[in-house]
Amino acid sequence: MKKINQMNLAQRTCPLLGALLLSGAAFSASAVEWNSVSGKTVELFSPGQAGWEWVLTESDHSAAKSVKKGTNCKECHNGEQPKMGKLIASGEKIEPAPVSGNPGHIPVEVKFAYDKERLYVQLKWQETSQNSQQDPDYQAKVALMMSDGTVKATKIAGCWSACHMDSNGMPNAESGQDLGKYLFASRSKISRSGGGKNLKPASDIAALLESGNFLELWRAKLNPAKPAVAVDGYVLDAIHENTSPSISAKSSYAKGQWTVELSRNLKQAGKGYLDFVAGNVYQLGLSVHDSHTDERHHHVSFGYTFALDSGRADFIAKKL
Repeated sequence: MKKINQMNLAQRTCPLLGALLLSGAAFSASAVEWNSVSGKTVELFSPGQAGWEWVLTESDHSAAKSVKKGTNCKECHNGEQPKMGKLIASGEKIEPAPVSGNPGHIPVEVKFAYDKERLYVQLKWQETSQNSQQDPDYQAKVALMMSDGTVKATKIAGCWSACHMDSNGMPNAESGQDLGKYLFASRSKISRSGGGKNLKPASDIAALLESGNFLELWRAKLNPAKPAVAVDGYVLDAIHENTSPSISAKSSYAKGQWTVELSRNLKQAGKGYLDFVAGNVYQLGLSVHDSHTDERHHHVSFGYTFALDSGRADFIAKKL
C-alpha cells in the first residue's frame, strides 16, 4: 500500500491546517512561559574582516595590549556597537565588500531558562532590509558558541576566539582552501595571518577535546513558515557538526520579527557537549546572519556570560 503523505493531504483538504503542519516547530508549544522570564538586549554588530589576530595586533587595534592582559572587549566598547557597526558596514573600515542596506547593528533580546532536564534560550530580533542573496537557502541563521571557561580567549572576546584572518572570506584566506572557524589551541604556530595550516597532531586535538578546550555550537537555520533546522556540534581544529543534533530549535516569524528558541538536555552524552550545572559560569558569543547573508557578513556580539539560577553573570537562567 502506498504511504499517504499526511502533510500534502492536509494542505489539499484544509489550507490552514496545511500551513500549520508545514510550519512544524514554528508553531509548536514551548515548555517555557517566556513572558515570565526577564531578558536583556544585546547589540550585535558587523565585524567586517576583523579576525582574532586583528584584535591582538596593536597596529590594527589600539586596545590590543588590554586584550592581551585579559580585558573583555565589552568593558571598553559596550555601548559603541551601533557606531562601530555602522562604520564597518558602510565600508569605511575593514569591510571591502559592504552589503547594501546593512544597518551595521541588530538589537537581539536574549532570555535564558532551565528546568530539571533542559536549558532553554530565546532570541528575538527585527529583520533588516539588507540586499543580499549570499545564502539563497535560508533567510536567516542564528548561532551560539559557548565555553565553560576552558577557552580563555572566549572569556575576552566571545566568538572572536574562533574567527581568524585566514578563514573563508577573510583577508589572508588562500584560494581553493576551505577553512572555517578554529581555536588557537589546535595550531602549533600562529602568525598575524592566522595558523590554519599548522594543525597539531590528532592525538593532541583529542586531548584538547577531552579537557574541554572547545566551543559548543548551537545553530538554527531559518525560513518563514517552515520548521527551524537545528544544527549542533563543536569548534576546535575546525567546525564539527553532529549528524543527529541533540538540540531542538523552534521559530516563528511575524511582522518582520524572528523569535527563536533553542534548547537541549542539561547533560548530554557525546563529545563536544558541555554539562550545564548550577554554580558554574559559562561564556557566550552570539551571531545572526540576516536577510540571506553568509560567512563574515553577519552581526556578532562581544563575549557574554550566563549561569543557572544565580551567580555573577550577564544572564541568569530562570529556574522553572
